[in-house]
Amino acid sequence: MPTLSSLPARARALALSLTCPRTVRTNRDTGLIRLLACLFMLVDHAGKMLFPDIPEMRLIGRLAFPMFAYGVAVGAVYTRNPMRYLSRMVLLMLISQPLYALGLDHECSAMYEIPFLEHPLGAIRAFYIGSWNKPSILLSLVLGLCILFLLRRRQWILALGVYVLCCRFSANLDYGIGGIRLILLFYMLCEHPLAALATVSAYMVAWSGGTGYTFFGHEFGMRIFALPAAVLCCLPMNRHITLPRWFIYGFYPAHLAVLAVLTRML
Repeated sequence: MPTLSSLPARARALALSLTCPRTVRTNRDTGLIRLLACLFMLVDHAGKMLFPDIPEMRLIGRLAFPMFAYGVAVGAVYTRNPMRYLSRMVLLMLISQPLYALGLDHECSAMYEIPFLEHPLGAIRAFYIGSWNKPSILLSLVLGLCILFLLRRRQWILALGVYVLCCRFSANLDYGIGGIRLILLFYMLCEHPLAALATVSAYMVAWSGGTGYTFFGHEFGMRIFALPAAVLCCLPMNRHITLPRWFIYGFYPAHLAVLAVLTRML
């Protein structure tokens, strides 16, 4: 089996630049990207739970995922402590999952199968485990981040193994294997803005195939409305906008908790 060291010098350099990028030459304005992602996500979730008669809110919400995917890819390039970054993402995922089930109406009967007054600890355990009936977007982001860190450490066989696992359970992941592939594209092409713009745009169009919306004589699904966000992520920009870490990690569970309360009050 050929190894990286056996490849020609140019091919080896290209392989390293794709799997172990050292800098980002696409959009460096990650503060703005993450802020927009949070706002679009809020519009999407509010449209689903509070304003179901305004379908345009769900279409606007399609802009959020590419921005979150790009933020994870850029974070994987720049972080000096991959395990700490991954640990924060996993902790956020674990904390947010029951709030995701409550806030977006993904509850199931298994969450309430044990009466709380009879077995408080058992009821809490069943509630939490049952909330994983439909995992949040954070599981997809965490799995994508795992693949990126394995690539960064040049553990390509393990990275391939996690990717195959994502393919196997694609139906259980929010945005499926398609979302994982978008994270990989952003990461592998972050040093090549023009290649990123062309490749990611083509991928988004192909990934958006479906029914419901017609553009230029072709049918597309809702994901076609995410194309502008994917393009924005590929454009070389840097306005030095920064966000506090508490906002980056706290917005997701906080907005889910607020939605859970509002949907039960209204």
